[in-house]
Amino acid sequence: MTARRVLVGVDIISDGPRLVLTGEFDVRSTMEVRAALYEKLAGCDEDVVVDLTGVTTIDITALKVLAAATVRASREGRHLTLRGAGPAVRRMLHLSRLIRAVEVERVGVSA
Repeated sequence: MTARRVLVGVDIISDGPRLVLTGEFDVRSTMEVRAALYEKLAGCDEDVVVDLTGVTTIDITALKVLAAATVRASREGRHLTLRGAGPAVRRMLHLSRLIRAVEVERVGVSA
């Protein structure tokens, strides 16, 4: 079942074990994203994937929400993986050193 929440800055689409975020993921939307992540972790027995392909901007507060959700998933014996982390997201993860706290899906490079 797919559920969609439209918020200021970011849209959240919940689809099975996947949470798809699009738009600007920043301090204005962290409470809603945190609630959606924790709801997903509580209601899903599978590993959770957060798809960031459509995220245009992200800030440190948003990254901390993802890191905290990763720790929570780990405590419950599951994984939370970030998919589609573009250059801006990866740059912020490295600058904040939160790259060590989250699992980012590797993307194969085509020849």
